[in-house]
Amino acid sequence: MTFHVQGIRIPDSKLARETTEFIRDTENDLLFNHSSRVWYWGALAGLRRGLKVDHELLYVGCMFHDIGLTHEHCTCDKRFEVDGANAAKAFLQGHGIEPAEIDKVWTAIALHTTPGIPEFMAPEIALLTAGVEMDVLGIEYGKVSDEDREAVVAQHPREPAFKEKIIDEFYHGIQGKTQTTFGNVKADVIADKQPGFVRGNFCSIIRQSQWKE
Repeated sequence: MTFHVQGIRIPDSKLARETTEFIRDTENDLLFNHSSRVWYWGALAGLRRGLKVDHELLYVGCMFHDIGLTHEHCTCDKRFEVDGANAAKAFLQGHGIEPAEIDKVWTAIALHTTPGIPEFMAPEIALLTAGVEMDVLGIEYGKVSDEDREAVVAQHPREPAFKEKIIDEFYHGIQGKTQTTFGNVKADVIADKQPGFVRGNFCSIIRQSQWKE
């Protein structure tokens, strides 16, 4: 029997199956299981909120959201979120998905570490961020029943010391391009791992620009 929680199951489609295979072949166990849990948390949040969601697009977004942390899909000059969004875009284009749908997935991945904005956008965008926030930050943890939480974690294990390990994964994915963390939460990761790290400062950039006044 196909695993499900509250009727939420991985979409039974060629696109979803090939998404699973692609991510399984690219990411390590920690990131693969994290991304899989993010799908369930996001879909469950959509159920609680009564949202009409394209589960197939949401699944692709959830599974691809951290692929920009991997060596195969990391650039030297772009935020890892953009790298992941671009990887998902190329994957979806190869499957003949409509541009408007690709844009949703691209935006969902690109904005998943930018709080305060995705929640006001399309469900596929809002729910990816909701799933990430649940699995990494524990936001809305109490809104998921113990039974559902334990079922998802049994299916896609949360490793011992996951909190520290996911921080390590973030760091390993972005340590070579710290300039891309300006203005986003990943600057906290660099500061945690590199005590001498000096964050970019928005006000300093304003004051040091070539404008006289």
